[in-house]
Amino acid sequence: MGLRPAPSSAAAAAAEVEQRRRPGLCLPPLELLLLLLLSLELLHAGDCQQPAQCRIQKCTTDFVSLTSHLNSAIDGFDSEFCKALRAYAGCTQRTSKACRGNLVYHSAVLGISDLMSQRNCSKDGPTSSTNPEVTHDPCNYHSHAGAREHRRGDQNPPNYLFCGLFGDPHLRTFKDHFQTCKVEGAWPLIDNNYLSVQVTNVPVVPGSSATATNKITIIFKAHHECTDQKVYQAVTDDLPAAFVDGTTSGGDGDAKSLRIVERESGHYVEMHALYIGTTVFVRQVGRYLTLAIRMPEDLAMSYEESQDLQLCMNGCPVSERIDDGQGQVSAILGHSLPRTSLVQAWPGYTLETANTQCHEKMPVKDIYFQSCVFDLLTTGDANFTAAAHSALEDVEALHPRKERWHIFPSSGNGTPRGGSELSVSLGLTCLILIVFL
Repeated sequence: MGLRPAPSSAAAAAAEVEQRRRPGLCLPPLELLLLLLLSLELLHAGDCQQPAQCRIQKCTTDFVSLTSHLNSAIDGFDSEFCKALRAYAGCTQRTSKACRGNLVYHSAVLGISDLMSQRNCSKDGPTSSTNPEVTHDPCNYHSHAGAREHRRGDQNPPNYLFCGLFGDPHLRTFKDHFQTCKVEGAWPLIDNNYLSVQVTNVPVVPGSSATATNKITIIFKAHHECTDQKVYQAVTDDLPAAFVDGTTSGGDGDAKSLRIVERESGHYVEMHALYIGTTVFVRQVGRYLTLAIRMPEDLAMSYEESQDLQLCMNGCPVSERIDDGQGQVSAILGHSLPRTSLVQAWPGYTLETANTQCHEKMPVKDIYFQSCVFDLLTTGDANFTAAAHSALEDVEALHPRKERWHIFPSSGNGTPRGGSELSVSLGLTCLILIVFL
């Protein structure tokens, strides 16, 4: 008497979905299936002792179905999860009389209440429908993507791609290729049927082919009833928290399908395009701009043959690359090396001091660490350390696959050698020679 019921399979189902709020985690389809089967087994056992009309089993399976495609790393998770919880709560209320005395039912009710409190979900508000074909939100990519999966019986969430540009300049493509490029002037990063992103790069120091980004233009193309065309433009020392028309959002209603969020005035803004499942980060670090973007693969691939010049999709043209496509230039390119690895390419930094400064921000000696060292040696600007560090933070926030966050320079046969300080030193020495040739 007075004892709190033990956590049920229904509550466990909700808890398992909730665990996906941890960054980068998403419940694998196999584990989800096993969880559902376990729930059904336990619930069937309860049915043997309860009247047939107790429908807690149906409530639980509907909740799992509504949340199986959700991913905590994606915009709109909180809204969709709360909708599903309210639908779950409503279902349990409708079957409450028939399930009186059912421990599975009462445990589910307690679990729902706890989760709604943890997620700050209001009791009143929209609920998810168990028939997403009829009620999916056309201005919420995750909603209608989930509806397509539901129709196909596919429990795999949509695949997302990441692209980033920082420093002078270093490019990480949608294919996770890392390149250091010249690309002076205006260049398209992305140009598909939904989004266009163009960057303008200017020389950093006299006598060097290294450039950095001082202007970014982003066009969110008009999309049915979701949003009119919106244009965002940032230049050095002018990083606005609004589109060029002065608005900060697009779409009708309270749940804006496109919005700008200012995280740090004049230095960091985020753009969330819910209708195309896309997130964009723009920063100013020192005198130059950085950009990071996550976009669904099916939308990123929606472009015409005439739109194939996209740095995020295909990388920099070979003639514009400073490196060999792996993020460093190897000695086999035929460039002679100085007798000492402690090259002083710019007053104030040697390879040794640049290594030390970059290591303070980035303890893992991956391609971001190497880019930091290269930028310090070629420009002498300490702000490039912060640029490389923030670029890595953006990867960790937006890249969907944790095992690919870090990229290590590799030898010709693909053997990782990111732990070799000698290889990094040789590669950077050659890279600096090419930049100043």
